[in-house]
Amino acid sequence: MTAATALRTADLRPGEDPELPARLARSARERDGTQLPTAEFDAWLEGRRRAHPFRVERVPFAEADGWAFDPATGNLGHRSGRFFTVEGLDVRRGDGPVERWQQPIIRQPEIGVLGILVKDIGGVPHFLMQAKMEPGNPDLLQLSPTVQATRSNYTRVHQGAPVRYLEYFAGARRGRVVADVLQSEHGSWFYRKSNRNMVVETDEDVAAEDDFCWLTLGQIHELLARDNVVNMDARTVLSCLTPFLPGAREDAGGLAHTPTPELLSWFTGQRSEREIEVSRMPLAEMADWRRDGEEIARSDRRYFQVVTVSVRAGSREVGGWCQPLFAPRGPGVVAFVVRDIGGVRHVLMRARPEPGFRDVVELGPTVQCTPDNYRPDQRPPLLDEVLSAEPARILYDTVHSEEGGRFLNAVSRHLIVAADERFPAQPPPDCAWFTVEQLAGLVRHGHFVSVQARTLLACLNTLC
Repeated sequence: MTAATALRTADLRPGEDPELPARLARSARERDGTQLPTAEFDAWLEGRRRAHPFRVERVPFAEADGWAFDPATGNLGHRSGRFFTVEGLDVRRGDGPVERWQQPIIRQPEIGVLGILVKDIGGVPHFLMQAKMEPGNPDLLQLSPTVQATRSNYTRVHQGAPVRYLEYFAGARRGRVVADVLQSEHGSWFYRKSNRNMVVETDEDVAAEDDFCWLTLGQIHELLARDNVVNMDARTVLSCLTPFLPGAREDAGGLAHTPTPELLSWFTGQRSEREIEVSRMPLAEMADWRRDGEEIARSDRRYFQVVTVSVRAGSREVGGWCQPLFAPRGPGVVAFVVRDIGGVRHVLMRARPEPGFRDVVELGPTVQCTPDNYRPDQRPPLLDEVLSAEPARILYDTVHSEEGGRFLNAVSRHLIVAADERFPAQPPPDCAWFTVEQLAGLVRHGHFVSVQARTLLACLNTLC
C-alpha cells in the first residue's frame, strides 16, 4: 500500500453515525425524561406563560407602526425594507377547476433558521425545545425549536436582543450535524419561501435557559398528540429525523408497492406536465379583492383576509411590534390515508401544485383543504371518506396550528386514517403510494415534501 493510498484510507469515515438510530429509538421509548417529567410539562408551560406579559390586538393599518402601503403598487411593507412584504400574485392554471385567480402573497426572500439542539443526558438523547410566543398562535405560547429565527431577526434588524443558542447553527458550529436541509413553507401563502431545517448534536454542557427545556423524543411524541402544543416549525424539523427512526429503517427491507425510480419518474412527470403560470403583481391591482382601513379581503369573504396586529411579548427579542397576519376563514383538514400492502405501511401522497412553490409541485397529504371554501358539489377527492372514517380506523387525530408568526389562528385537524374498501385500490392519477422509507429518503432533500406533509410525517413517527 502506497503512502497516498494509506492517507486516503485513513481519511474515510462512516457516511452516517451507525449508532444514531438505536440512540434515537432509546429516546423515543423514554416517555418521561430526566430533566422535566412529562406530568410536570403543563405546569412548566403555564409558568412560562405567567412569567411574561403577552398581548395581541387587532389594529387598523394606519396604526400598525412601521408598516405602510406603497403609494405606487399598494404593496404592504416595513419601513426598514426587511422582514417581508405582502404583494399580489396572478395565477393561471390549465388543469384545475379554477383557470385563473389573483391573491395576496407573502414575499420573504430571506432564508430563516429552524434548529433543534440534541444532547445525551443520562445516556438518552434529549432535545432542547423553547416555549415561544407567536402572535398568531392559539393561546400564543407553543413549543418551538431551539432556534426559530428569520435572517432579519438573527441579524438584529429590530435592534433587539440576540437569538439564544444561534451559535450552534450558524458560522463555525459547535456540534455534529444530524440533518440540514432547505425546506419550503406554505406554497399557497408564501412566494418561494424556504427555511433551513437543522438538527445538531453537541457534547457540551448546555444549560436550559428560561423558556427552554430538555425533552426526550418520546416526550415530544406525547405532546404531538395534544392540540396546539407543538408548533409548525418544530414539527417540520422533527420530520428530518424520519430517516433515522425505526418506522423508516425497518420498512420490510426496502420492499414497496412501486420502486423508488418509478415513483420519482411519476413525480417528475407531475412537475413537468402541470400547466401553471405565476407572476407577481401590485397588490392594488388585484381583481376580486378590496382594501379598507381594517383588512384586505375578497368581496365574497372567502379564503382568507390580511389584517394587522399590535404585539406585546416579554419573552421575545423585542418587547413590542406591529405586523400583518394572514387569517383563514375556517379550519382546515390535513390527512394521510395509509394502507398496509404486503405487510408494509404505505402512505397515499398527492402531487400538489401551489402557486408559491419554487418547483410548482410538491408531495402533499392525501387530503389538504379548508372545507368551508367548497360548495357541496365541489368537495375535494377523499375528503368525505376521511371525515366519515370509523373511530377504529383513525390512527391519529389532533388539531395543530400553522406558523403563528405569519398566520392568525390558522388551525387544521390533522388525521391519519387507515384505508378500507371505500378507498380506491387504484389511486387517482395525481396520487401514489409511498412507503415511510421512501418518504424518509425524499425528506432529506428540499422541495419534495410539503410542510403539511412533513407535519403528518412527524405525527406518523409517533405511531411507530
